[in-house]
Amino acid sequence: MGRETNRYFKFDWVTIILFFLLVGFGWVNILSASNTGDVINYFDVSQPYGKQLAFILLTLVLIVLLLAVDAKFYERFSSVIYILSMLSLIGLFIFGKNVNGATSWYAIGGFTLQPSEFAKAATALAVAKYVSDLNTEINNLKDQLRTFVIILIPAFLVLLQNDTGSTIVYGAFFFVLYREGLPKIYLILSVLVVVLSVFSLKFGAIIAIIVAVVSLIIYKVFSKAKQTTLQSIFAIIVSAVLCFGIQFFYKSILKQHQKDRISLWLRLEKDPKKLEQMKRTFAYNLNESEKAISSGRFLGKGFMEGTRTTGKFVPEQHTDYIFSTVGEEWGFLGSSIVVILFVLLLLRILYLAELQKSQFSRVYGYSVASIIFMHFMINIGMVMGLIPTIGIPLPMFSYGGSGLWAFTILLFVFIKLDSNKINEW
Repeated sequence: MGRETNRYFKFDWVTIILFFLLVGFGWVNILSASNTGDVINYFDVSQPYGKQLAFILLTLVLIVLLLAVDAKFYERFSSVIYILSMLSLIGLFIFGKNVNGATSWYAIGGFTLQPSEFAKAATALAVAKYVSDLNTEINNLKDQLRTFVIILIPAFLVLLQNDTGSTIVYGAFFFVLYREGLPKIYLILSVLVVVLSVFSLKFGAIIAIIVAVVSLIIYKVFSKAKQTTLQSIFAIIVSAVLCFGIQFFYKSILKQHQKDRISLWLRLEKDPKKLEQMKRTFAYNLNESEKAISSGRFLGKGFMEGTRTTGKFVPEQHTDYIFSTVGEEWGFLGSSIVVILFVLLLLRILYLAELQKSQFSRVYGYSVASIIFMHFMINIGMVMGLIPTIGIPLPMFSYGGSGLWAFTILLFVFIKLDSNKINEW
């Protein structure tokens, strides 16, 4: 009896409790956002809140299964899981269902399944397996390229399905590899690309190049590393090519709706009439979301009392824009609690990851935290207009069975690995 009790207490209950707090509060907001004003039947699966409750109940079964499997199974069969996941992504091009312009779902009767959500967990396992291999040295260029290939294959397949949001999430693995010793040059180059891209679009390529030159001069003055004149000239040429290339990519490659979203985000459009037209068309969701959040003030309007939520001003509010429901009905206080819960969950995962005895478990733990962080940062930033609009759910919070189950698998595999760390010596 004592051994059985100790086995259950090996699981990190802090992480489990944080998970269920987010899932539970998410369902409360889904209920409010999808309520039609009729008498509420919690088990009415014709309504989003009824379906989500069914998904949550099935999640309990999934958790039991995940925790019942031997921890070594996830490491031993990580390559098989990854290959099967990639095949499920490839199968979408033959059997996939197109929803809102993205071919990302399998339709099984009245039920849809999105394999791209599960592919993140499969990729996390594959990356953890490869990086933790005794023959892998992350400072070696060949091993770096192989790791990048493992990450880029699902990212490319998802991009071909026209799911840009899920593709961007694969950038989360950069944080994982950096923790494991990826050279700092990758971090410097990534920041430089982002800064130059923004400056190039906002102020023009010439200004962006000037910023690059000034940054290079500052780097040479304060850095101990020696840099030849030839290297400096090469760096300036690469920066110039990047700046003009970004402008060409924006003007000639991106689709109109993508350009419009970036234009709105960077405030590139100055014509008041066009700005107003944007808010009535492709930016309608964002505009109404910002109004809903701001109307909640500090304490919010109360559960099911949000006029913009009950009035269905924000289309599909129970999915990607669920945080606007929190802002309107629970106010700044409720929104802060949600953010704090996510931050606590992320910090707890990172803390546990550092306690792992095996590199595989540590790398996987960092992958879990990074993927959740990317979803959290992008979704809330999108809903508040801080970043361009990207269709991506809020983990454990937004409506959807695929998303909920995928994040459950992602997190509870790590909880199982963590419970086994005593046996990893």
